[in-house]
Amino acid sequence: MRLFKSTLGTAVSALALASTAFANPYAEHAGTTLVVNFPAFPHYNSIVSILPEFTKETGIEVEVDQLPYLKMRERQTLELAQEEGDYDLISYVVFSKADYVYADQLENLARYFMNPKLADPNYDAGDLIDGYVQNIGVAGGAKGYLPGPTGSLFGLPSGSETSVLMYRKDIFEKHGIGVPETYDELLDAACKIPQVEPGMGGMASRAASGHQASHAFLLHLAPLGGKVFDDNWNPVINSAEGVAAANALKTIVDCGPEGSMAFGPSEAAASFASGQSAMFMDSIAFAPGFENPEKSQVAGKVGYALHPMGVRRASQTGGFGIAIPKNAENKEAAFLLMQWLTSKKGDKLIAMAGGNPSRFSTYADAEVQAEYPFAAAFGEALKYADPDWRPIIPVWGKINADIGTTMSKVLTEDLDPQEALDGVAERAKAIMTEAGYYTWQ
Repeated sequence: MRLFKSTLGTAVSALALASTAFANPYAEHAGTTLVVNFPAFPHYNSIVSILPEFTKETGIEVEVDQLPYLKMRERQTLELAQEEGDYDLISYVVFSKADYVYADQLENLARYFMNPKLADPNYDAGDLIDGYVQNIGVAGGAKGYLPGPTGSLFGLPSGSETSVLMYRKDIFEKHGIGVPETYDELLDAACKIPQVEPGMGGMASRAASGHQASHAFLLHLAPLGGKVFDDNWNPVINSAEGVAAANALKTIVDCGPEGSMAFGPSEAAASFASGQSAMFMDSIAFAPGFENPEKSQVAGKVGYALHPMGVRRASQTGGFGIAIPKNAENKEAAFLLMQWLTSKKGDKLIAMAGGNPSRFSTYADAEVQAEYPFAAAFGEALKYADPDWRPIIPVWGKINADIGTTMSKVLTEDLDPQEALDGVAERAKAIMTEAGYYTWQ
């Protein structure tokens, strides 16, 4: 009888533990301290502000190492190469996806989503913004960086962005200018505004030599029907569509505010926020600042519209994602944090704290829309977020730098766009040849 009671007691205890574990999937990892590496960026400030809620719910502590982006990237370059790293979860910009995956420095997330002890059945991955997931998280599929039969998931969007058109509602209404829906209308409005509003530029744009000029050119390339490469990696950036994109950028800069040729994203945004420009087409991440009356002279006067259509809709994708390093110490707990931050609950908490949502449902949420007047427009724009507006390949840095330098000459030295892009295509071909992209042709 004593043995029976003992056995029964053990069984009851086991059932109690099993019940507790079932009721709290985080119990096994309670008391763990995660070390995460985030950029000093508004979206991640929002994440840091809600981490106490995660700890309260899960018992998992989170220590944050938050650095300026370039220093963060330098630190990760050192940390990810170590046998044992200091970070359990990192944020990375989309450019780094190719580098980190190619170097086998990020965990493939498949086995975590396959684990019933870790994967939340209510996560609803289908609600995540497709373009964001494909752009920041997928590698190994089509072209090596897009979804496909051989693709895998290495990260999740967190602080991802797309491009939208922001415009001065009062200026457009005053002069009877329609909100541009096409590129012809966009360019017409950009050059009309300086005529009807002396001293005001049409559209503020990135244009500074280097990455900014390249980014600005590529902003127009995809919607106007152009690509950097064809499906066989042959450069086609110098096509008629590429020339049209270069001419569009030059028109925008020529009709823009004073000093446009030296603008980076901050300078272009400041021009719009101070009332010196009537339009700004760039990342959704700038919108909260424009609506802040303490930082913006145009708060309450801004309208938000889809990236105008050329031959198709194709807004940019970029920004940040989160991933688990291969050399992390607490991988399962890190996955739980990653999953929680990108869940419907976590995504809404981040959005209400001022961050960029990663889910369609968050943009459609009534409370989010009431707090942020641009949310509904952004939710619609994200249907057209294009994960292939630029190639995310290991040699992209060299090609991107060349595009930027060359576009700067088009803008500042009146270099003929066709001649400029022919040169880019020729140099890109040499880079791709050296990298082995034509080995199988």
